[in-house]
Amino acid sequence: MPPFWNSSRCRGDNVSVAEWHGDTAMLQLLVASAHIPRATGSGPGVHVSARFRGVPRSTRVVPEERNPTWNETLAWPLGARPLHPTASLTLRLRHWGQPAPRGDLGATTVSLDQLVADPGLPLALSDVPLLDPRGQPTGVRVRVIEGHQLQGNDIKPVVTVLIGQHRFRTRIRVGNNPYYNEVTVFCQDFHRTPTQLAAEPIRIQVLDSRATRAKAVIGVFQLDVGTVYRSPGHSLSWKWLSLRHPSHPDAGSRGYLRVSLAVLRAGETVTEQEEPPGDEDVEANLLQPPPCAATLQLRVYHAEDLPQEPARQCLPTVGGKRGFVAAAVRVSFAGRTLCTRVMPPDANPVWNEVFFFPLRLPPICEEIQLAILSGFRRSKVLATATLHLSQISSAGAELEEGTPGFLPCFGPSFLPFYGPRPGSARTPSTVAYRGRVLLELSTHMGTPNRCQRDTIAPEDIARVQGHLPRHRFGLCGIFYSATMVPAGPELLRLELSLGNYGDTGDVTCKPSPSVTAHGCPLFDGNRYHYLPWYGDKPVVAITSSWEDASHRWDALNLLRALCRRLKRNVAELRGARGDTVGDIGRRLLRQLAQDCGRALPRLEAQPTPTPLDAHLRAARLHLLRHMAAAAAVPPRAGWDTLLPVAEGWLGRVATLAVEPQAGVPDVMLWLLRGERRVACARVPASDLMFSRSGPGACGRLCGRLQTLFLLGSGDIHAQLRLRLWLGLVANSGDLPRHLEGTLCVYAETYENQTKLLGKWGPRGLLGCPGFSDSTGKAGLPRHRIHPPKGWRWDGPWTVEPQRRLLLDTETNVSEVLEEVYENESRPLGGQWRPATVATTDASGAAVPPKEEVACPQGWHVTDGWRVDVTGAVDEAGWEYGVSAAPGSPPPWWHATEKTYHTHRRRRWLRTRRRDPGAQGREQDVATFLRLDGAHSPEAVAEAEGWEYGPLWGSRFRLRPQARDVCRRRCWHRRMVPTQTSPVAPLFLLEGSPGTEDPAKEDEPAAAERQARGSSRTPSQQPMPFILCAFQRPNFFQLRCYIFQALELAPRGTKTTADPIAHVSFVHVSQSTRALPGTLDPLWDQTLLFHRVLLYGDPRGVQDEPPVVVVEVFDQDRGQDGSLAQISTPPWREGVFSIPLGIRPLLRLVALEVLAWGLRGLRGGVRAPSLEVQCGGQTLRTPTIADLTTNPNFPINAFLLTLHLPAEEEYMPPIRLRVLDTRGFGYRPEVGQACVRDLGRYCCQPHGEGQPHGSGNLPPVSGTALPSPGTLCPIPAPPLIYSCELEAVPEFEGLQDFCQTFPLYQPGGHPTPGEDPVGEFKGLFCVYPLPEDPGVPPPPRHFQELPPGQPQKCLVRVYVIRAFDLPPRDRNGLCDPYVRVSLGTKTLGQRDQYVPNTLEPVFGRLFEVTGTIPLEKDLRVSLLDYDLLPPDQEIGTTTIDLENRLLSRFRAHCGLPTLYRTAGPSCWRDQLPPSRALERFAHDRGLPAPEFSVEGTAVTFGDNTFLLSHFESGPPTYRHPGAPHERLALHVLHACHLVPEHLETRTLYNSTQPGLEQGKVQMWVDIFPASLGPPGPPVNITPRKPQRYELRCVVWNTRDVDLRDVNLLGQRMSDIYVTGWLDGLEEQRQRTDIHYRSLHGDGAFNWRFVFSFQYLATEQLCVLPRKERFWSVDETVLKVPPKLILQVWDNDKFSADDFLGVLELELTKLPQPARDPQNCTPKPQGTPPCPWLWWGAQIPSRLSLFRERRVKGWWPCTVQEGSKRRLSGKLELSLELLTAKEAEERPAGKGREDPNMYPTLPAPVRPEWSFLWLQAPLRTLYHGLWRHYRSRLSLGLALLLLLILLFTFIYAAPGYLAMKLVNPLEGLRLGRGKHPAGGGGKP
Repeated sequence: MPPFWNSSRCRGDNVSVAEWHGDTAMLQLLVASAHIPRATGSGPGVHVSARFRGVPRSTRVVPEERNPTWNETLAWPLGARPLHPTASLTLRLRHWGQPAPRGDLGATTVSLDQLVADPGLPLALSDVPLLDPRGQPTGVRVRVIEGHQLQGNDIKPVVTVLIGQHRFRTRIRVGNNPYYNEVTVFCQDFHRTPTQLAAEPIRIQVLDSRATRAKAVIGVFQLDVGTVYRSPGHSLSWKWLSLRHPSHPDAGSRGYLRVSLAVLRAGETVTEQEEPPGDEDVEANLLQPPPCAATLQLRVYHAEDLPQEPARQCLPTVGGKRGFVAAAVRVSFAGRTLCTRVMPPDANPVWNEVFFFPLRLPPICEEIQLAILSGFRRSKVLATATLHLSQISSAGAELEEGTPGFLPCFGPSFLPFYGPRPGSARTPSTVAYRGRVLLELSTHMGTPNRCQRDTIAPEDIARVQGHLPRHRFGLCGIFYSATMVPAGPELLRLELSLGNYGDTGDVTCKPSPSVTAHGCPLFDGNRYHYLPWYGDKPVVAITSSWEDASHRWDALNLLRALCRRLKRNVAELRGARGDTVGDIGRRLLRQLAQDCGRALPRLEAQPTPTPLDAHLRAARLHLLRHMAAAAAVPPRAGWDTLLPVAEGWLGRVATLAVEPQAGVPDVMLWLLRGERRVACARVPASDLMFSRSGPGACGRLCGRLQTLFLLGSGDIHAQLRLRLWLGLVANSGDLPRHLEGTLCVYAETYENQTKLLGKWGPRGLLGCPGFSDSTGKAGLPRHRIHPPKGWRWDGPWTVEPQRRLLLDTETNVSEVLEEVYENESRPLGGQWRPATVATTDASGAAVPPKEEVACPQGWHVTDGWRVDVTGAVDEAGWEYGVSAAPGSPPPWWHATEKTYHTHRRRRWLRTRRRDPGAQGREQDVATFLRLDGAHSPEAVAEAEGWEYGPLWGSRFRLRPQARDVCRRRCWHRRMVPTQTSPVAPLFLLEGSPGTEDPAKEDEPAAAERQARGSSRTPSQQPMPFILCAFQRPNFFQLRCYIFQALELAPRGTKTTADPIAHVSFVHVSQSTRALPGTLDPLWDQTLLFHRVLLYGDPRGVQDEPPVVVVEVFDQDRGQDGSLAQISTPPWREGVFSIPLGIRPLLRLVALEVLAWGLRGLRGGVRAPSLEVQCGGQTLRTPTIADLTTNPNFPINAFLLTLHLPAEEEYMPPIRLRVLDTRGFGYRPEVGQACVRDLGRYCCQPHGEGQPHGSGNLPPVSGTALPSPGTLCPIPAPPLIYSCELEAVPEFEGLQDFCQTFPLYQPGGHPTPGEDPVGEFKGLFCVYPLPEDPGVPPPPRHFQELPPGQPQKCLVRVYVIRAFDLPPRDRNGLCDPYVRVSLGTKTLGQRDQYVPNTLEPVFGRLFEVTGTIPLEKDLRVSLLDYDLLPPDQEIGTTTIDLENRLLSRFRAHCGLPTLYRTAGPSCWRDQLPPSRALERFAHDRGLPAPEFSVEGTAVTFGDNTFLLSHFESGPPTYRHPGAPHERLALHVLHACHLVPEHLETRTLYNSTQPGLEQGKVQMWVDIFPASLGPPGPPVNITPRKPQRYELRCVVWNTRDVDLRDVNLLGQRMSDIYVTGWLDGLEEQRQRTDIHYRSLHGDGAFNWRFVFSFQYLATEQLCVLPRKERFWSVDETVLKVPPKLILQVWDNDKFSADDFLGVLELELTKLPQPARDPQNCTPKPQGTPPCPWLWWGAQIPSRLSLFRERRVKGWWPCTVQEGSKRRLSGKLELSLELLTAKEAEERPAGKGREDPNMYPTLPAPVRPEWSFLWLQAPLRTLYHGLWRHYRSRLSLGLALLLLLILLFTFIYAAPGYLAMKLVNPLEGLRLGRGKHPAGGGGKP
């Protein structure tokens, strides 16, 4: 993000957080210190307030300082509640005793997630930034619009949104395509850092409220706040989110959710897109989640060069002072923090651990944070490092089309770590090298397992060893000059180090000559101090061992060289014009082709030892080959098209010009003041690396003269001009060509003696050794110093005084004030007599009497000794005191004599100056240093070379004095290499020098060693010093032209400054004159630097000149306070004469000031006046007599004549100061403003043009007025602006007459977010004047001005609606109502609120009268109604009515499109169009319009307009006005005046300043009372919804799924259909049941009747209802009219089975099919509309509100797995009727009475369609007989046969037995019957 936030007033607290586990868990916070940049040092003290879980704790109160310190521990018992991952700690830095937020200095929130991840790992925090407590409010607005294709059947989805600890939940809806349109605003903590806020995740999940918790999740989508903020307009509008299951993210989409997200920040405007059309392409508006998951593996092998810490924190080492620490490595990435185990104290600890991190591609988190922790408790952060994923991975798209991308990878390679160094200056730039760690990073595709760490395999450890061979590197530095160094008596040194090599505080590496000799800072005579090296330049050399990564450095430097040259050419091409574009373009392509051709062979031969090397090499080769091919052909479309292409090349090359695997730390350059490190600078090693591949492969600074600024404590502590070289020692033979002078290597020691009893000798040195270095540390005698191995002595030991250390403090000083204190004492009650020490200095040290103080040679005394009578002394200059101890001076002195005083003193002063004829400062220093013969033996032999001083450690001098008791002399001895070497001899000085054979010692040294009786050789030999001697200097002249400075910031509470510019160049400086009382000084002064001394080749100085440093200070302080620091670039072409055009051209101009008035001044201002300052001149307006009755100035137009630069960028600003007139002549400043960019007010003199944005200036006829041929179309009514009327570009902010300039508190620049103290209304006009005084000046611009008296006006405020309001109630809604305020009048009633909504429609008109400008600010506020007042303010917008009334765009009443004399759109302005046109012409200084007699033509300006130009015939609307009025209205529209409109204004709340609180749509009409009564107001009463009735007849179903199985194994369903309108679930209706459907067919003939209210303008249904039975008001929901039909299978003993669903949106109804065969679903995929089906041919949609009646077949679907399939077809007829039509044509539900329109007969269903429990026999008949009657008949026949057979078989044995027994029985029986029958016969 950016991009995004106010800077904190307090830099931060140093805190440490730890969670202790034991008997009682406790959270402890250690508050160490803070840094307050603007501490005043007075007032109440400060303290730190911390809050955890709502429990506050506070530190003690300490005085307010820049760096207050507490070192205090605060604790919170955790109890039984452990830390939660979302736990946080709030810190506030506050003033004691002042209420919040006024007493707050800063606040922040510290997340404790890392402490939760590892409770045993203390969370160490340093430099925690504190944000401005006045608020940088940040909110996230989330609008959940609708869902689509949500997976599941018969679901009730609900959406939850989680951001941090905030949660939002929508209402529960029904169906797979729910509509929500619910808005919420998450207001985040105001004290979150931008990084923390941008990384905050937004989790959106859709849940099924019917399912159990384990199965409730339908889908989830997650992104972070930074993604939304980085989007255009800080918003994602109407985006579809592809939902995924959290447990199976790769299983595909589970539906879509449409949302709008916006990040609201103070002072930033959120631009959300309008609702897209319904048939938009969703694929183009779809947000996909990260496509794949990966695992990032980070291997941590071992560390090197870890620092040592004091012994109290670690194990002791040799000497018991410092030792190594127990260390661990902490890695943080994507919210997960892992830490290695703690290794025992060692410089090279080994861990061999691997960490696993989940990674989503593309990654959201950019950085991998690493830290080295010390201590067994891991309580301190030693150093940190960062791996940027953008440097170790690539998606490929950002480089070039076709460029291969690669996953994150790194190493195996060392990564340097940096951290604060104990004892160094506290500044961000002074982070030092603290070690390096061997790392390897790789990425593997796939979902990570639960393992977070493991041990590295032995084969991987062995593999890494092949990447660790070491080579010797040499680093050399030659210091040419050091200026702007700190002053003081302490000696200064410069140290150069690479890692731990060369670091004097490190004992693990061999010593090397990495430090320059001590130097004493010398005053340059003006302001700064420098080190007087002159011709002997110090040289340092370091030898180190590192991995050889020359293949990486060569490729990197080649790309950077290409990038630098391409950047220069692109900059020239961007500024080129005309024919030069082609020449520069050809040069760009030619040089680009050369650079690519130079780099390609080297890259092709580059080895790739690591995967990242291979990937970077492939990407670089691909890009260079592409650019080389493109550079070979000129652009076909012309040279103008080359610039964007070249800029694209530059960006892609810069992306690849990185090397994260260098492994070698940066070169550190330290400034040492005594033993303290006060400033440093860092130089990347790659910029200094030498390569044998050619100059292009060398670093940009390798061997080149450069200027570095050493920073410490936020200020420049030194400016160095030096030359650095780094490379392999084997390649150092090239180094001598970079050395312009002669190298001299020598050893140095000091011989010390003390004066005892008048004799000098080595005894009685009082703690000082016999031999030492220049600082007095113990050294070796001459005979014990031996040259290093490979070196030999070149000559004997010689005495050579270090005159650079003996320079007097008065060097380069032109005037000296000498002082001597005369001291007297007395016993109590005695007389004053001379004291024992009669004359002393200010500290009480004895000095010679003033009579004995001689004037040095070359000086003269300007006046004699005089007594200082200024200050706290009596008239004789005496001050009195009492001695605390005998013989000691009094600690305090008083101006009045008392009887108990025993001492008194007075100060004698004398001034002396240098003789005018004395030699210059440079010659004085050169003579003292003997630069012409400093190395000659005669110069050294003229004296013994002793230096004298009063005490050891004091400043020594060459001439002895009587009080001197100490002396020393410096012995030097040169050394040279014993033999020539192919490498530079400088790199052979590493380590302690070897022991020289005593036989080879010179005789004097051996004799001295024997005389001292010492033969022991110390273990540590002193390092030699290296000098680069230049024979002769070169003298140059610098001419520095200082013209002006603009917009300087005063210091403290001052409102102005006395700026003075100090210019420093090498070791000389000069100052401009001080200009009093201005922040835009115009010096126009030339500073001449004569005979500037520079050493080296003059051609090198021309190519690489020193920089010029300009510092601007405020001089009216005791010590200058810095106003600005400017580092100017060096000379471009080495031309030492300033071009004529460097001084801006001044021209005579007129500055006209329209001072209209002052508004809103605070603090009881009564009679203010205005001061206008510009160009050194001041204009004062008359005083406003009474601000409460007329805030306008009595005189409004003023003129200033002044000289200003012709170029706009050099024009000074206009400064405004408002002064109040009070009693006794007191005129305090009550407000100020600075008007910048005067170019927008520049114009031509009157009659030649019109200034931009100054609508009050008379335009030229025909230029500002329309012509008949260029008429603009009249806007359609009404225009709806998506912003405020002032923000519409064509209306110029309605400040065409006068602009509004906010006034701020006097003193300094206004800080962002500071509230103004008032306003100034005025305007400026700048135009040139003739230089000839005889030419008359042009006419003034501000002449025709409206009257400045207040006027009464009627104001009509039309408030239509509001939207995007933040919720204020617990239900996520609010009850807004409108309140309008103008001055003391307030309109709006509490009971006129709109309940339970975030998008209220008001339709309210407010009429209020007021006096403008006394009551110019109209406030329209929205408040939330509560049962118990006071009501909460939702937001307020303020409208400046004065600007609208004065604007020439006629903004007080918008122009209607048509002129009507009656009706709803009747003309409401006070003036008819013709009068309005006349008034417009008068205001513009034009003649009045002339109408024809018929009124169909008008002459306006130089043009004639006809009514036929605008109207083609007679008007067709009712109540048209007269023709001349209609024509006048058309002409007014053509003049681009404000039309009839509706503006959208943003609401703001004072509790969250600058944060948008929603928008309100409204317009304002202003009617001055002087123009008469206005027309009737517009009726804006909200439209009422219309009641409709939907009749849906379910005729038949086809192909419905069969879910049940009957007793015979047949699939069947008992079908019924339910239906309801979306949002009206309580009106759910259902058909009867079609039982036993065996083919999915069902007949119903059932009517659903739904009554609803519908808003045709919004195409939404209005659903008023009470959310709870105890709710007071109804909640109005608006949803699209959607009919939901579900098909179910009825079950008696279990839950019904869901068979399918059909959702029909009545306004977007798909065309039905005519028959069921053509009814098919839409193919699956991401639909462009919310429908689940589509035919083979895309049908047209239809609206039931237009068609009114539709009949046909529609498909219903069901969710199966991850897809939806066709589950049936419904034949429906839909009919829509209005309430009146429904009353005229009544119809009952189902088939109830009245069964009409149409009449529904009973459905014809099969005989088996009934419930089996009601008729079991019928069930058997229809279930068995109808289907199996043939089988049953056959079975019955077979059964009869079986019965007969069984009967036969059963009866046959008896029958046969009877026959066998009596076979004739039957015959007898038959015969016996015949006689009986025939007995009657004869």
